[in-house]
Amino acid sequence: MNFKLVTNSPALTETACVVLPVMQEGSLTFSGQAIDKSTESLIGQILDRGDFKATLGKTFLLPFAPGAEAQRILLVGMGKEAELTPSKFRKACKAAYDQLAQLNLHDSFITLADTPLQGRDAAWKLRLLAEMAETSFYRFTEFKSKESEDNLPEEILFYWPENQDSAEGEKALQTGQALGQGKNLARTLGNRPGNVCTPIHLAETAQELVAKDSAFSTQILDEKEMQELGMNSLLAVGKGSDQPPRLIVVEYKGAKDPEEAPHLLLGKGITFDSGGISLKPGEGMDEMKFDMCGAASVLGTLEAVRQIKPKINLVFMIAAAENMPSSNANKPGDIYTTLSGKTVEVLNTDAEGRLVLCDALTYAERYQPQSVVDIATLTGACIIALGHQATGLLSNDEELAKELLEAGINAEDRAWQLPLWEEYQEQLDSNFADMQNIGGRPAGTITAACFLSRFAENFRWAHLDIAGTAWHSGKLKGATGRPVGLLLQYLLDQETKAATSE
Repeated sequence: MNFKLVTNSPALTETACVVLPVMQEGSLTFSGQAIDKSTESLIGQILDRGDFKATLGKTFLLPFAPGAEAQRILLVGMGKEAELTPSKFRKACKAAYDQLAQLNLHDSFITLADTPLQGRDAAWKLRLLAEMAETSFYRFTEFKSKESEDNLPEEILFYWPENQDSAEGEKALQTGQALGQGKNLARTLGNRPGNVCTPIHLAETAQELVAKDSAFSTQILDEKEMQELGMNSLLAVGKGSDQPPRLIVVEYKGAKDPEEAPHLLLGKGITFDSGGISLKPGEGMDEMKFDMCGAASVLGTLEAVRQIKPKINLVFMIAAAENMPSSNANKPGDIYTTLSGKTVEVLNTDAEGRLVLCDALTYAERYQPQSVVDIATLTGACIIALGHQATGLLSNDEELAKELLEAGINAEDRAWQLPLWEEYQEQLDSNFADMQNIGGRPAGTITAACFLSRFAENFRWAHLDIAGTAWHSGKLKGATGRPVGLLLQYLLDQETKAATSE
């Protein structure tokens, strides 16, 4: 899909359809006023008659636009101006793109960045519009025998006023498109079935993404290399499967100083989670292909970074394995010595994500990172606590937690912080090892993070539990691409922070 910034008056721009925001009070933006004037108050007459109420997310299509260069006009209700929030703005944009997807158009002209939105500038709105153009027109048809019948736009034009900095507009457009494509990659990887998206597939995807870019380097650790290092916990999870586990590492050198300490993202990559010997119920088990969505979000962020090239150093890491039951699988009661030297008693083989992440967290120490953020579909308890709206956030550093929370708000990909108090740690006490891998039903999300925190004592670390936000169930079943938006915004904020400290 081709994106283009347009500074001409919307009334003078040729397009199959111009998309105009309308406030519930009936007020039009500059774009709407220009179109209305060129059509001899066609829009104004519709609003005056009450044919379109402009409530939030409602649309009204004018199939003809005599006097305007646009062939059609799509009015989008933005609700009451005083009540418009970034989340409501996103909802209205989604409604507009959903309507466009049904119209069989070659192109369209989006002017929604004109909308007055308190606390958000034109660049923020343009970036969101570009991101949503990519994600709204996403279709996963890889395994369909017939091609999709949707005829989606090939070109999207975005209005950017002449009096605004064009370089700022181009940057917002590029960032939004890169983010949208990164989210779509994460969705595609999550949507692929477990017989296709294996640990090796994740490793090959990482290598292919950066194969021709000298700013990146990759390292893939196989079972033999992990065994020599002592990554027994990660290896234990993959013991029951014929699919071999992998530790995937991609380094990016974007800072002026190639030796500058990097920020590190670590994704849980359980490409299918049967629960192992602690077998999950059969109903809904197909959705356990989504248990690698943490890894998918890391690769989606990598794709966006590849396009944007922020001026910081980064490490992208994925702990990948398949958790299956077999005569060779690890069992409840087994004890393993982790890469850190700490021992873990496995009481539940379905609490496997923390077992692969703990060795990866120890491995991350060698990079002496400025920060480490792990992303994992870790606990069903997080869904009970926060539903499907907010990602769970726990951290051993309050400044880091604050930065991630603010990034989530800015990117409209929000998280909510849970406590990581010392009092919860005792739930992990074991009679036979340094710790056990579960802490019982109370505070399951917190005790899972407590487990991980024991392997992150030597750096600033945060944990994102995306069990409730990584995919949809039911009729809309599919990966969401979250939290790529949060992660990319966090990295861009670190780039800004580094630049201001120079």
